Amino acid sequence: MMKLENKKIQQILPHRYPFLLVDRIEEIQPGEKAVGYKNVTINEPFFQGHFPGNPIMPGVLIVEALAQVGAAALLAVEQNRNKLAVFTGIDRMRFRRQVKPGDLLKLEVEVIRTKGSMGKAKARASVDEETAAEGQLMFAIVDRE
Repeated sequence: MMKLENKKIQQILPHRYPFLLVDRIEEIQPGEKAVGYKNVTINEPFFQGHFPGNPIMPGVLIVEALAQVGAAALLAVEQNRNKLAVFTGIDRMRFRRQVKPGDLLKLEVEVIRTKGSMGKAKARASVDEETAAEGQLMFAIVDRE
């Protein structure tokens, strides 16, 4: 089991500010699962417009943060180095709790099926063990251009 700090995450994922939505990965089993964290702060650029006076992290960005944690697990496999993990679908995603500034967002992703370069993972985002979002993510591993 590996842990990844921000610099190591950036060696695996191509995302950069303001779109890198993972601060650290506490647990990673390459090709199988990963658990990461996002420190949600009022300084996030999306809070300027979502929503003034009532800042809430957009659900689509929670899903993207989950996808980045899952991508880190997939791209940590030697044969996937220097490739990209891209969305091919999102199923059964449900939002159960708002995520606000000051929250520590826990991001858990487990690969449940792969076939060739395609796969499916179950994903859960939580704050203080309370589910914020959960569902399934479908992905493909593709070459970087």
